Amino acid sequence: MKRVLCLALILVLLFSSLAAAAKLPGEILEEAAAVLKEMTQQPDSEQLQSMLRTAHGVAIFPSVIKAGLGVGGRYGEGVVLRRDESTGKWYGPYFVEMMGLSYGLQIGLQNISLVLVVATEEGIKSLQEGRITLGGNISLAAGPVGRSAEAGTDIQLKAAMYSYSMSRGVFAGASLEGSTINNNASANRVYWDGDMTPRQMLNQEAKGEAIQALLDELNRISTEAPEG
Repeated sequence: MKRVLCLALILVLLFSSLAAAAKLPGEILEEAAAVLKEMTQQPDSEQLQSMLRTAHGVAIFPSVIKAGLGVGGRYGEGVVLRRDESTGKWYGPYFVEMMGLSYGLQIGLQNISLVLVVATEEGIKSLQEGRITLGGNISLAAGPVGRSAEAGTDIQLKAAMYSYSMSRGVFAGASLEGSTINNNASANRVYWDGDMTPRQMLNQEAKGEAIQALLDELNRISTEAPEG
């Protein structure tokens, strides 16, 4: 019991220090664009790109730190954009934080880049309302990889969000279940020069120099013809 409490305290201190070293909004956007580009250049990323073309939104976390030894935790900063189905335009950004604790057979330290494809209207509405719990009040599944023809045609009907990640380091037994996505109020206040609700931010058309690289990458994916 003492060991578990000590580990929990270490994790709390670790993620508190990570949260204190928060990045500027421009840095998050720049890293999000680079991560999305790198992930979509992977040979088995066709399903990710296919899902993004019809997504209701996307959440990109350039760096999520996960650590565990029986008790585990994760922390990362990211950005959410909403996609308008009729026009294909992107709205936002809405800056967020991911936090979570977990228990079980897990050991190691890992830094992952994470993309969550918001596949349903329910998913984007939940993000607009603020704090959500993955696998709790919002359904989550691992995103399929490989060629489009190799996956079921109804894949987007089964979960509100699908996760894709690139990993660095070693980690066993990791899961996003139980992680929360919360409003990164300080980053949003800096970017928008004032306080706005998640719904208000996700109803602002995405434009400007800071976000242009990310928009260029998303638009490239949206307009690029899938391989036959």
